[in-house]
Amino acid sequence: MKQLSFFFFAFLFSLNIQAQFTTPGSGINYSLSDLVTASPSTISFNGTRYTLSQPLTISANDTLQISTADSLMVAPGIRITVSGSFFTDSASDPVVISAENPQNHFDGLRFEQGAEVAINNTKITYGGGLRVLTEDFAITNSYIAHHISGAATGAAISLSRGAPVIANNTITLNDLPAVASGANQNVPASILNNWIEKNSQSNQNRPQINMGPTGGTQDTLKIIENTIIGDRSLDKVGGIAISNFVNQEIRAIIDNNTVEDNRYGITIAGPNAFAYIRENNINNNDSQNLPNSGGSGISLNSNTNTQNIIARKNTITGNLWGITLLGNASINLGTNQDLGENSFDNNGNNGTIYALYNNTSNNINAIGNCWISSNPNATNTQVEDVIVHQTDDPNLGLVNFSLFGCNLSTPNTEALNIVVYPNPTDGQINFKNDLNFNKLEVYNLMGKKIKSFKLSQSENNIHLGLSEGLYLIKFIGIQQQYTKKLMIN
Repeated sequence: MKQLSFFFFAFLFSLNIQAQFTTPGSGINYSLSDLVTASPSTISFNGTRYTLSQPLTISANDTLQISTADSLMVAPGIRITVSGSFFTDSASDPVVISAENPQNHFDGLRFEQGAEVAINNTKITYGGGLRVLTEDFAITNSYIAHHISGAATGAAISLSRGAPVIANNTITLNDLPAVASGANQNVPASILNNWIEKNSQSNQNRPQINMGPTGGTQDTLKIIENTIIGDRSLDKVGGIAISNFVNQEIRAIIDNNTVEDNRYGITIAGPNAFAYIRENNINNNDSQNLPNSGGSGISLNSNTNTQNIIARKNTITGNLWGITLLGNASINLGTNQDLGENSFDNNGNNGTIYALYNNTSNNINAIGNCWISSNPNATNTQVEDVIVHQTDDPNLGLVNFSLFGCNLSTPNTEALNIVVYPNPTDGQINFKNDLNFNKLEVYNLMGKKIKSFKLSQSENNIHLGLSEGLYLIKFIGIQQQYTKKLMIN
Protein backbone atom coordinates (compact mmCIF):
# COMPACT_ATOMS: atom_id res chain seq x y z
CA MET A 1 0.00 0.00 0.00
CA LYS A 2 2.86 2.41 0.89
CA GLN A 3 4.56 1.65 -2.43
CA LEU A 4 1.32 2.36 -4.32
CA SER A 5 0.92 5.71 -2.52
CA PHE A 6 4.50 6.66 -3.39
CA PHE A 7 3.98 6.00 -7.11
CA PHE A 8 0.63 7.83 -7.06
CA PHE A 9 2.13 11.01 -5.60
CA ALA A 10 5.14 10.76 -7.89
CA PHE A 11 2.74 10.57 -10.84
CA LEU A 12 0.87 13.69 -9.65
CA PHE A 13 4.18 15.55 -9.21
CA SER A 14 5.27 14.64 -12.74
CA LEU A 15 1.97 15.93 -14.11
CA ASN A 16 2.53 19.27 -12.34
CA ILE A 17 6.04 19.58 -13.79
CA GLN A 18 4.82 18.78 -17.29
CA ALA A 19 1.96 21.30 -16.98
CA GLN A 20 4.37 24.24 -16.74
CA PHE A 21 5.78 25.62 -19.98
CA THR A 22 9.33 26.92 -20.27
CA THR A 23 10.52 28.11 -23.66
CA PRO A 24 13.64 26.33 -24.96
CA GLY A 25 16.00 29.33 -24.87
CA SER A 26 16.98 28.95 -28.51
CA GLY A 27 16.34 32.52 -29.65
CA ILE A 28 12.64 32.18 -30.55
CA ASN A 29 10.40 35.26 -30.71
CA TYR A 30 6.93 34.24 -29.48
CA SER A 31 3.57 35.91 -29.83
CA LEU A 32 0.64 34.73 -27.72
CA SER A 33 -0.60 32.79 -30.72
CA ASP A 34 2.78 31.07 -31.01
CA LEU A 35 2.57 30.03 -27.37
CA VAL A 36 -0.84 28.44 -27.98
CA THR A 37 0.72 26.36 -30.73
CA ALA A 38 3.77 25.49 -28.63
CA SER A 39 1.87 24.52 -25.48
CA PRO A 40 -1.93 24.34 -25.85
CA SER A 41 -2.23 22.88 -22.36
CA THR A 42 -0.64 26.02 -20.91
CA ILE A 43 -2.30 28.78 -22.90
CA SER A 44 -5.51 28.73 -24.95
CA PHE A 45 -7.49 31.11 -27.18
CA ASN A 46 -11.28 31.22 -27.39
CA GLY A 47 -11.54 33.64 -30.30
CA THR A 48 -11.57 36.81 -28.19
CA ARG A 49 -9.00 36.35 -25.46
CA TYR A 50 -6.11 34.19 -24.35
CA THR A 51 -6.11 32.28 -21.07
CA LEU A 52 -2.94 31.22 -19.26
CA SER A 53 -3.76 28.26 -17.03
CA GLN A 54 -0.25 27.12 -16.03
CA PRO A 55 3.00 28.90 -15.08
CA LEU A 56 4.93 30.34 -18.02
CA THR A 57 8.67 31.00 -18.21
CA ILE A 58 10.32 32.89 -21.06
CA SER A 59 13.89 31.63 -21.02
CA ALA A 60 17.03 33.64 -21.64
CA ASN A 61 17.51 34.30 -25.38
CA ASP A 62 13.76 33.94 -26.06
CA THR A 63 11.22 36.77 -26.42
CA LEU A 64 7.52 37.22 -25.75
CA GLN A 65 6.20 40.11 -27.84
CA ILE A 66 2.58 41.31 -27.71
CA SER A 67 2.13 43.99 -30.36
CA THR A 68 -1.65 44.01 -30.81
CA ALA A 69 -4.51 44.79 -28.42
CA ASP A 70 -4.69 41.24 -27.08
CA SER A 71 -6.16 40.23 -23.72
CA LEU A 72 -4.37 37.63 -21.61
CA MET A 73 -6.38 36.31 -18.68
CA VAL A 74 -4.30 34.48 -16.08
CA ALA A 75 -5.57 31.73 -13.79
CA PRO A 76 -5.44 32.13 -10.00
CA GLY A 77 -1.97 31.89 -8.47
CA ILE A 78 -0.20 31.57 -11.82
CA ARG A 79 3.06 33.45 -12.39
CA ILE A 80 4.76 34.69 -15.55
CA THR A 81 8.57 34.59 -15.27
CA VAL A 82 10.84 36.27 -17.81
CA SER A 83 14.56 35.60 -18.12
CA GLY A 84 14.70 36.65 -21.77
CA SER A 85 12.84 39.57 -23.35
CA PHE A 86 9.30 40.83 -22.77
CA PHE A 87 7.82 43.51 -25.01
CA THR A 88 4.22 44.76 -25.02
CA ASP A 89 2.85 47.59 -27.13
CA SER A 90 -0.26 48.23 -29.17
CA ALA A 91 -0.89 51.03 -31.62
CA SER A 92 -4.59 51.04 -30.74
CA ASP A 93 -6.32 49.84 -27.57
CA PRO A 94 -4.07 48.67 -24.75
CA VAL A 95 -2.74 45.18 -24.23
CA VAL A 96 -4.53 43.64 -21.22
CA ILE A 97 -2.98 41.24 -18.71
CA SER A 98 -5.35 40.49 -15.86
CA ALA A 99 -6.75 37.81 -13.61
CA GLU A 100 -9.19 35.34 -15.11
CA ASN A 101 -11.28 36.04 -12.01
CA PRO A 102 -10.71 39.46 -10.37
CA GLN A 103 -11.74 37.93 -7.05
CA ASN A 104 -8.79 35.51 -7.26
CA HIS A 105 -5.55 37.22 -8.29
CA PHE A 106 -2.85 35.72 -10.46
CA ASP A 107 0.63 35.68 -8.90
CA GLY A 108 2.14 38.49 -10.98
CA LEU A 109 5.17 38.89 -13.22
CA ARG A 110 8.80 38.28 -12.29
CA PHE A 111 11.56 39.74 -14.48
CA GLU A 112 14.86 38.05 -13.71
CA GLN A 113 18.24 39.75 -13.68
CA GLY A 114 19.44 40.13 -17.25
CA ALA A 115 15.95 40.21 -18.78
CA GLU A 116 15.05 42.98 -21.24
CA VAL A 117 11.63 44.50 -20.54
CA ALA A 118 9.71 47.26 -22.34
CA ILE A 119 6.01 47.58 -21.45
CA ASN A 120 3.94 50.25 -23.21
CA ASN A 121 0.19 50.90 -23.51
CA THR A 122 -0.65 47.92 -21.31
CA LYS A 123 -3.18 47.34 -18.52
CA ILE A 124 -1.91 44.93 -15.86
CA THR A 125 -4.45 44.35 -13.11
CA TYR A 126 -5.50 41.94 -10.33
CA GLY A 127 -2.14 40.23 -9.96
CA GLY A 128 0.71 39.92 -7.50
CA GLY A 129 2.67 42.87 -8.85
CA LEU A 130 5.76 43.24 -11.00
CA ARG A 131 9.01 41.98 -9.42
CA VAL A 132 11.79 43.70 -11.34
CA LEU A 133 15.19 42.10 -10.80
CA THR A 134 16.59 43.21 -14.14
CA GLU A 135 18.59 46.35 -14.88
CA ASP A 136 16.83 46.84 -18.22
CA PHE A 137 13.23 47.81 -17.49
CA ALA A 138 10.81 50.44 -18.77
CA ILE A 139 7.06 50.76 -18.32
CA THR A 140 5.27 53.64 -20.03
CA ASN A 141 1.72 54.78 -20.81
CA SER A 142 0.29 51.86 -18.86
CA TYR A 143 -2.23 51.12 -16.10
CA ILE A 144 -1.26 49.15 -12.98
CA ALA A 145 -4.04 48.52 -10.47
CA HIS A 146 -5.50 46.14 -7.87
CA HIS A 147 -2.32 44.18 -7.15
CA ILE A 148 -1.69 42.31 -3.92
CA SER A 149 1.48 40.74 -2.53
CA GLY A 150 2.62 37.93 -4.82
CA ALA A 151 5.60 37.83 -7.16
CA ALA A 152 6.32 41.30 -5.77
CA THR A 153 6.16 41.86 -2.02
CA GLY A 154 7.50 45.41 -1.75
CA ALA A 155 5.28 47.32 -4.18
CA ALA A 156 3.09 46.98 -7.23
CA ILE A 157 6.32 47.71 -9.14
CA SER A 158 9.20 46.44 -7.01
CA LEU A 159 12.68 47.45 -8.22
CA SER A 160 16.08 45.94 -7.42
CA ARG A 161 18.84 47.42 -9.59
CA GLY A 162 19.73 49.49 -12.62
CA ALA A 163 18.04 52.72 -13.72
CA PRO A 164 14.48 51.69 -14.61
CA VAL A 165 12.04 54.08 -16.29
CA ILE A 166 8.45 54.41 -15.04
CA ALA A 167 6.73 57.14 -17.05
CA ASN A 168 3.23 58.33 -17.98
CA ASN A 169 1.42 55.55 -16.13
CA THR A 170 -1.58 55.32 -13.85
CA ILE A 171 -0.77 53.31 -10.71
CA THR A 172 -3.71 53.04 -8.34
CA LEU A 173 -5.57 51.02 -5.72
CA ASN A 174 -2.81 48.51 -5.06
CA ASP A 175 -2.41 46.81 -1.67
CA LEU A 176 1.27 47.77 -1.55
CA PRO A 177 3.09 50.99 -2.55
CA ALA A 178 3.05 52.03 -6.18
CA VAL A 179 6.84 51.89 -6.63
CA ALA A 180 9.58 50.78 -4.25
CA SER A 181 13.18 49.62 -4.07
CA GLY A 182 14.98 47.73 -1.32
CA ALA A 183 16.69 49.50 1.56
CA ASN A 184 20.02 47.91 0.58
CA GLN A 185 19.67 48.23 -3.22
CA ASN A 186 20.94 51.15 -5.30
CA VAL A 187 18.18 52.07 -7.78
CA PRO A 188 18.40 55.51 -9.47
CA ALA A 189 15.03 55.15 -11.18
CA SER A 190 13.24 57.73 -13.34
CA ILE A 191 9.65 58.05 -12.08
CA LEU A 192 8.13 60.60 -14.44
CA ASN A 193 4.67 62.06 -15.01
CA ASN A 194 2.63 59.28 -13.41
CA TRP A 195 -0.79 59.46 -11.79
CA ILE A 196 -0.31 57.65 -8.47
CA GLU A 197 -3.41 57.44 -6.31
CA LYS A 198 -4.67 55.52 -3.28
CA ASN A 199 -1.97 52.86 -3.15
CA SER A 200 -0.87 50.93 -0.02
CA GLN A 201 -4.49 49.92 0.55
CA SER A 202 -3.26 47.43 3.18
CA ASN A 203 -2.58 50.57 5.28
CA GLN A 204 0.93 49.63 6.35
CA ASN A 205 3.59 52.20 7.18
CA ARG A 206 4.73 52.37 3.57
CA PRO A 207 4.48 55.47 1.37
CA GLN A 208 3.20 55.38 -2.19
CA ILE A 209 6.75 55.90 -3.52
CA ASN A 210 9.24 54.17 -1.23
CA MET A 211 12.83 54.31 -2.46
CA GLY A 212 16.18 53.34 -0.98
CA PRO A 213 19.64 54.72 -1.82
CA THR A 214 20.85 55.49 -5.33
CA GLY A 215 24.55 54.70 -5.25
CA GLY A 216 27.45 56.82 -6.49
CA THR A 217 27.72 60.39 -7.68
CA GLN A 218 26.70 59.59 -11.27
CA ASP A 219 23.38 58.00 -10.30
CA THR A 220 20.33 60.21 -9.69
CA LEU A 221 16.81 59.20 -8.70
CA LYS A 222 14.32 61.36 -10.59
CA ILE A 223 10.78 61.82 -9.26
CA ILE A 224 9.35 64.47 -11.57
CA GLU A 225 5.88 65.70 -12.57
CA ASN A 226 3.91 63.01 -10.76
CA THR A 227 0.52 63.41 -9.12
CA ILE A 228 0.50 61.49 -5.84
CA ILE A 229 -2.91 61.49 -4.17
CA GLY A 230 -3.60 59.62 -0.95
CA ASP A 231 -6.66 57.87 0.41
CA ARG A 232 -7.70 59.86 3.47
CA SER A 233 -9.26 56.77 5.03
CA LEU A 234 -5.73 55.29 5.33
CA ASP A 235 -3.83 56.77 8.28
CA LYS A 236 -0.37 55.20 7.79
CA VAL A 237 0.45 55.86 4.13
CA GLY A 238 2.83 58.66 3.18
CA GLY A 239 3.57 60.28 -0.16
CA ILE A 240 7.28 60.02 -1.09
CA ALA A 241 10.08 58.55 1.03
CA ILE A 242 13.76 58.15 0.18
CA SER A 243 15.94 56.48 2.78
CA ASN A 244 19.56 55.54 3.32
CA PHE A 245 20.03 53.20 6.27
CA VAL A 246 23.06 51.28 4.93
CA ASN A 247 25.73 54.00 4.61
CA GLN A 248 25.24 54.41 0.87
CA GLU A 249 24.34 57.66 -0.93
CA ILE A 250 21.18 59.43 -2.01
CA ARG A 251 21.15 61.67 -5.06
CA ALA A 252 17.66 62.74 -6.05
CA ILE A 253 15.64 65.28 -8.00
CA ILE A 254 12.08 65.74 -6.74
CA ASP A 255 10.52 68.38 -9.00
CA ASN A 256 7.08 69.54 -10.12
CA ASN A 257 5.05 66.93 -8.26
CA THR A 258 1.65 67.29 -6.64
CA VAL A 259 1.54 65.45 -3.30
CA GLU A 260 -1.81 65.61 -1.51
CA ASP A 261 -3.91 63.86 1.13
CA ASN A 262 -1.25 61.46 2.43
CA ARG A 263 0.00 60.91 5.99
CA TYR A 264 3.02 63.05 5.08
CA GLY A 265 4.30 64.62 1.90
CA ILE A 266 8.02 64.08 1.21
CA THR A 267 10.65 62.64 3.55
CA ILE A 268 14.37 62.00 3.14
CA ALA A 269 15.94 59.92 5.90
CA GLY A 270 19.60 59.12 6.36
CA PRO A 271 23.04 60.63 5.74
CA ASN A 272 25.01 61.31 2.54
CA ALA A 273 21.99 62.80 0.80
CA PHE A 274 21.99 65.39 -1.97
CA ALA A 275 18.60 66.34 -3.38
CA TYR A 276 16.72 69.07 -5.17
CA ILE A 277 13.10 69.56 -4.07
CA ARG A 278 11.63 72.16 -6.42
CA GLU A 279 8.28 73.50 -7.58
CA ASN A 280 6.19 70.86 -5.83
CA ASN A 281 2.66 71.38 -4.56
CA ILE A 282 2.56 69.66 -1.16
CA ASN A 283 -0.88 70.05 0.32
CA ASN A 284 -3.10 68.61 3.06
CA ASN A 285 -0.87 65.70 4.02
CA ASP A 286 -2.48 65.21 7.40
CA SER A 287 -4.60 62.08 7.05
CA GLN A 288 -3.36 60.51 10.29
CA ASN A 289 -3.79 63.78 12.21
CA LEU A 290 -1.19 62.79 14.83
CA PRO A 291 1.48 65.52 14.82
CA ASN A 292 3.98 63.42 16.79
CA SER A 293 3.81 60.68 14.15
CA GLY A 294 3.93 62.59 10.88
CA GLY A 295 2.07 65.13 8.86
CA SER A 296 4.99 67.17 7.52
CA GLY A 297 4.97 68.64 4.06
CA ILE A 298 8.73 67.97 3.94
CA SER A 299 10.58 66.06 6.67
CA LEU A 300 14.34 65.49 6.81
CA ASN A 301 16.15 63.25 9.27
CA SER A 302 19.82 62.32 9.54
CA ASN A 303 22.21 61.20 12.27
CA THR A 304 25.10 63.19 10.71
CA ASN A 305 25.28 66.62 9.13
CA THR A 306 25.81 65.24 5.62
CA GLN A 307 22.55 66.23 3.97
CA ASN A 308 22.54 68.86 1.23
CA ILE A 309 18.88 69.37 0.38
CA ILE A 310 18.01 72.38 -1.80
CA ALA A 311 14.33 73.39 -1.76
CA ARG A 312 13.04 76.06 -4.13
CA LYS A 313 9.63 77.36 -5.27
CA ASN A 314 7.55 74.77 -3.43
CA THR A 315 3.99 75.44 -2.28
CA ILE A 316 3.41 73.85 1.13
CA THR A 317 -0.07 74.26 2.62
CA GLY A 318 -2.51 72.53 4.94
CA ASN A 319 -0.10 70.01 6.46
CA LEU A 320 0.37 69.44 10.20
CA TRP A 321 3.88 70.84 9.81
CA GLY A 322 5.40 72.73 6.90
CA ILE A 323 9.03 71.55 7.01
CA THR A 324 10.55 69.61 9.92
CA LEU A 325 14.28 69.00 10.47
CA LEU A 326 15.21 66.18 12.85
CA GLY A 327 18.42 64.76 14.29
CA ASN A 328 21.27 66.37 12.35
CA ALA A 329 19.35 67.12 9.15
CA SER A 330 19.87 70.25 7.10
CA ILE A 331 18.15 72.12 4.28
CA ASN A 332 18.96 75.08 2.03
CA LEU A 333 15.78 77.14 1.73
CA GLY A 334 17.38 80.11 0.01
CA THR A 335 20.46 82.33 -0.07
CA ASN A 336 21.07 85.97 -0.95
CA GLN A 337 22.18 84.86 -4.41
CA ASP A 338 19.43 82.25 -4.90
CA LEU A 339 16.19 83.09 -3.12
CA GLY A 340 14.08 80.22 -1.84
CA GLU A 341 10.72 81.39 -3.22
CA ASN A 342 8.90 78.69 -1.25
CA SER A 343 5.36 79.51 -0.15
CA PHE A 344 3.81 78.33 3.13
CA ASP A 345 0.36 78.64 4.62
CA ASN A 346 -1.85 77.01 7.23
CA ASN A 347 0.56 74.24 8.22
CA GLY A 348 -0.24 73.57 11.84
CA ASN A 349 -1.63 71.47 14.64
CA ASN A 350 -3.19 72.01 18.05
CA GLY A 351 -3.92 75.62 17.20
CA THR A 352 -0.33 76.60 16.32
CA ILE A 353 1.11 77.26 12.85
CA TYR A 354 4.49 75.71 12.03
CA ALA A 355 5.95 76.71 8.68
CA LEU A 356 9.46 75.51 9.62
CA TYR A 357 10.53 73.55 12.71
CA ASN A 358 14.32 73.37 12.99
CA ASN A 359 14.67 70.70 15.66
CA THR A 360 18.45 70.49 15.09
CA SER A 361 21.51 72.45 16.19
CA ASN A 362 22.31 73.38 12.57
CA ASN A 363 21.96 76.93 11.32
CA ILE A 364 19.64 77.14 8.31
CA ASN A 365 19.56 79.63 5.45
CA ALA A 366 15.93 80.31 4.49
CA ILE A 367 16.20 83.59 2.62
CA GLY A 368 13.52 84.94 0.32
CA ASN A 369 10.42 82.88 1.13
CA CYS A 370 6.71 83.59 1.57
CA TRP A 371 6.00 82.30 5.06
CA ILE A 372 2.30 83.18 5.31
CA SER A 373 0.80 83.36 1.83
CA SER A 374 -2.62 84.33 3.21
CA ASN A 375 -0.91 87.35 4.80
CA PRO A 376 1.52 88.59 2.13
CA ASN A 377 2.36 91.69 4.19
CA ALA A 378 3.30 89.74 7.31
CA THR A 379 5.68 91.48 9.68
CA ASN A 380 8.97 90.13 11.01
CA THR A 381 7.23 89.22 14.27
CA GLN A 382 4.46 87.35 12.47
CA VAL A 383 6.99 85.37 10.41
CA GLU A 384 9.03 84.64 13.53
CA ASP A 385 5.90 83.16 15.09
CA VAL A 386 5.64 80.40 12.45
CA ILE A 387 9.33 79.36 12.63
CA VAL A 388 10.76 77.33 15.53
CA HIS A 389 14.53 77.77 15.96
CA GLN A 390 17.17 79.27 18.26
CA THR A 391 15.01 82.17 19.43
CA ASP A 392 12.61 79.59 20.88
CA ASP A 393 15.27 77.24 22.29
CA PRO A 394 18.98 78.16 22.60
CA ASN A 395 19.95 74.55 21.82
CA LEU A 396 18.50 74.84 18.32
CA GLY A 397 20.16 76.26 15.24
CA LEU A 398 19.35 79.74 13.96
CA VAL A 399 17.14 80.20 10.89
CA ASN A 400 17.99 83.18 8.69
CA PHE A 401 14.61 84.08 7.18
CA SER A 402 15.56 87.51 5.85
CA LEU A 403 14.16 89.00 2.63
CA PHE A 404 10.83 87.35 3.34
CA GLY A 405 7.82 88.30 1.25
CA CYS A 406 5.20 86.93 -1.09
CA ASN A 407 5.91 88.86 -4.29
CA LEU A 408 7.80 86.02 -5.91
CA SER A 409 9.61 86.48 -9.18
CA THR A 410 7.80 83.56 -10.78
CA PRO A 411 4.23 83.85 -12.17
CA ASN A 412 1.50 83.29 -9.63
CA THR A 413 -0.01 80.14 -11.13
CA GLU A 414 -2.22 79.80 -8.09
CA ALA A 415 -4.07 82.94 -9.21
CA LEU A 416 -4.70 81.30 -12.59
CA ASN A 417 -6.10 78.15 -11.06
CA ILE A 418 -9.33 76.84 -12.58
CA VAL A 419 -11.28 74.20 -10.70
CA VAL A 420 -12.11 71.43 -13.18
CA TYR A 421 -14.54 68.82 -11.92
CA PRO A 422 -14.85 65.96 -11.69
CA ASN A 423 -11.18 64.94 -11.86
CA PRO A 424 -10.85 61.97 -12.39
CA THR A 425 -13.75 61.97 -14.83
CA ASP A 426 -15.56 59.65 -17.22
CA GLY A 427 -15.00 62.18 -20.02
CA GLN A 428 -17.30 65.06 -19.05
CA ILE A 429 -15.67 68.11 -17.42
CA ASN A 430 -17.16 71.26 -15.95
CA PHE A 431 -15.52 74.53 -14.97
CA LYS A 432 -16.15 78.22 -14.56
CA ASN A 433 -14.11 80.40 -16.92
CA ASP A 434 -13.64 83.62 -14.94
CA LEU A 435 -10.20 84.42 -16.37
CA ASN A 436 -11.14 85.07 -20.00
CA PHE A 437 -9.52 82.00 -21.52
CA ASN A 438 -10.80 81.52 -25.06
CA LYS A 439 -9.58 78.03 -25.95
CA LEU A 440 -8.99 74.64 -24.33
CA GLU A 441 -6.43 72.24 -25.85
CA VAL A 442 -5.96 68.61 -24.83
CA TYR A 443 -2.59 66.86 -25.10
CA ASN A 444 -1.52 63.28 -24.53
CA LEU A 445 1.51 62.59 -22.37
CA MET A 446 3.78 62.51 -25.39
CA GLY A 447 2.97 66.19 -25.98
CA LYS A 448 0.74 65.67 -29.02
CA LYS A 449 -2.33 67.90 -29.28
CA ILE A 450 -5.38 65.70 -29.82
CA LYS A 451 -8.40 67.98 -29.16
CA SER A 452 -9.28 71.67 -29.16
CA PHE A 453 -12.41 73.42 -27.86
CA LYS A 454 -13.63 77.02 -27.92
CA LEU A 455 -14.60 78.32 -24.51
CA SER A 456 -17.45 80.54 -23.43
CA GLN A 457 -17.31 82.92 -20.50
CA SER A 458 -18.52 81.68 -17.11
CA GLU A 459 -19.78 78.06 -17.07
CA ASN A 460 -18.44 75.45 -19.52
CA ASN A 461 -19.52 71.81 -19.83
CA ILE A 462 -17.39 69.82 -22.25
CA HIS A 463 -17.54 66.18 -23.33
CA LEU A 464 -13.99 65.26 -24.30
CA GLY A 465 -14.67 61.96 -26.09
CA LEU A 466 -11.36 60.42 -25.01
CA SER A 467 -10.33 56.94 -23.90
CA GLU A 468 -9.04 56.14 -20.41
CA GLY A 469 -5.74 57.67 -19.43
CA LEU A 470 -3.87 60.71 -18.18
CA TYR A 471 -3.98 63.91 -20.25
CA LEU A 472 -2.82 67.51 -20.06
CA ILE A 473 -5.42 70.22 -20.60
CA LYS A 474 -4.22 73.71 -21.51
CA PHE A 475 -6.33 76.83 -21.05
CA ILE A 476 -5.24 79.54 -23.50
CA GLY A 477 -5.96 83.27 -23.31
CA ILE A 478 -4.59 86.35 -25.00
CA GLN A 479 -1.93 87.02 -22.37
CA GLN A 480 -1.85 83.89 -20.23
CA GLN A 481 -1.93 80.11 -20.31
CA TYR A 482 -2.60 77.51 -17.66
CA THR A 483 -2.03 73.73 -17.80
CA LYS A 484 -3.21 70.98 -15.49
CA LYS A 485 -3.49 67.20 -15.50
CA LEU A 486 -6.76 65.37 -16.10
CA MET A 487 -7.46 61.69 -15.46
CA ILE A 488 -10.14 59.87 -17.46
CA ASN A 489 -11.35 56.58 -15.96
